[in-house]
Amino acid sequence: MFKPGKFFYHGLQAVLICSLVLSGCAREETDGQGQKNQDAPRSTYQEVGEASWYGPGFHGRETASGEIFDQGKMTAAHPSLPLGTEVEVTNLENRKKVEVEITDRGPYAKDRVIDLSREAAKKLDIKEDGVGKVRIEATEPIRQRPSSKAGKETGE
Repeated sequence: MFKPGKFFYHGLQAVLICSLVLSGCAREETDGQGQKNQDAPRSTYQEVGEASWYGPGFHGRETASGEIFDQGKMTAAHPSLPLGTEVEVTNLENRKKVEVEITDRGPYAKDRVIDLSREAAKKLDIKEDGVGKVRIEATEPIRQRPSSKAGKETGE
């Protein structure tokens, strides 16, 4: 008959302790209501501040990305996010959300974090007021996209 010795018990204790430590490191994400959230996107960039919109004076002009600005498209200007980045903008007063592509630089007005196209501002219900408090979030990895303007400068 097998008689466990003290080394067996020490080994068993070590295995149990390791199991407890490792299971304590595991983390499950929940949606705030106790429900498991398997594929919760994580924000890679987040900013809160005042948004404004721009349109008529810039419509038809070339943006920093080299694209022609169309105030009816879902685009925006941001001072530092890479051109081509897609972000979700949430109006913090009414919780309306839109997705826009960063195609230009700006805003140049003090205390503003983003300039939205007229269409994006309309969908967020900030067009009439001209400004609104928003949260900007990027959930995709932020990476620089080749600018069509770069090709023009090098003659390609």
